[in-house]
Amino acid sequence: QVQLVESGGDSVQAGGSLRLSCAASGYTYCMGWFRQGPGKEREPVATIDNDGRISYADSVKGRFTISKDNAKNTLWLQMNSLKAEDTAMYYCAADRTSCRAVVHGGGYWGQGTQVTVSS
Repeated sequence: QVQLVESGGDSVQAGGSLRLSCAASGYTYCMGWFRQGPGKEREPVATIDNDGRISYADSVKGRFTISKDNAKNTLWLQMNSLKAEDTAMYYCAADRTSCRAVVHGGGYWGQGTQVTVSS
C-alpha cells in the first residue's frame, strides 16, 4: 500500500503564495494534486509522473508548479498569485502505473490540506 500525507495548507490573502507538500510511503509512478472547493466537485489540479510528464488544469497554468522528488518520493505544489477561487481542500493522490488511473479516481489518496484564500 501507499500512504500519503499532505501538509502546507494555510489561510492567505489573494495574490499570496503557498507551497504544499505530500510525503508518500511506497512506490509511486504518478502523483498529483486535486482539490474540492465549497459546493464544487473534486477536480484535478496537476499531475506528474516519473518520466517527467506534467499536466495542469487550465485554471492554474502559469500560477502553479508541480514537482516531484523521485528519490524521496515527495510531491510539491508551488502556488503563486493565489485567487479566492483557489480556496479548497487540496488532496494528494498517487498510482503505481498511470496518471490516467488517478485522474479517474483510482489509486491512493491522502486526507487533504485546507487552502483558504481571502480577497
